[in-house]
Amino acid sequence: MKLFVVSVGHKMPDWITAGFNEYAKRMPREAKIELVEIKPEPRTTGKTTAQIMEAEAQRILAALPQGCLRIALDERGAQPTTKQLAAQMRDWMGEGRDVAFIIGGADGLHESVKLAAQHLMALSSLTLPHAMVRVLLAEQLYRAHSLLHNHPYHRE
Repeated sequence: MKLFVVSVGHKMPDWITAGFNEYAKRMPREAKIELVEIKPEPRTTGKTTAQIMEAEAQRILAALPQGCLRIALDERGAQPTTKQLAAQMRDWMGEGRDVAFIIGGADGLHESVKLAAQHLMALSSLTLPHAMVRVLLAEQLYRAHSLLHNHPYHRE
């Protein structure tokens, strides 16, 4: 199983890249995290926010691996606990299915991406910076995997 983090944004600050890479490198071979960066639409072209989001949506949908389970991150999505995320991860591993977590840009995700996803998931009901979401998601995926394997990283 591969866990794809498909995220609008590139040229992230060093601390974002370092944080994401730290958790990604901790993941075992059977649950690798792979980052797929989507180039954001320029904000200087005179396009409306809706047009920008639609252009980013086309790039996102084109970048999604074929046949993967698609989970769009959205503040209005379900908020699983760490234990629930771990249980979902166990199921995904059992199915041998790749999973793509989709993170929008500064304006969020276009409705077409949300409709193309099988699930909407929120890391928090707070509005989070899209760059930081990739770090938080990578940490939670590592934590969920650690919980499944009785690793002492996760404490109750």
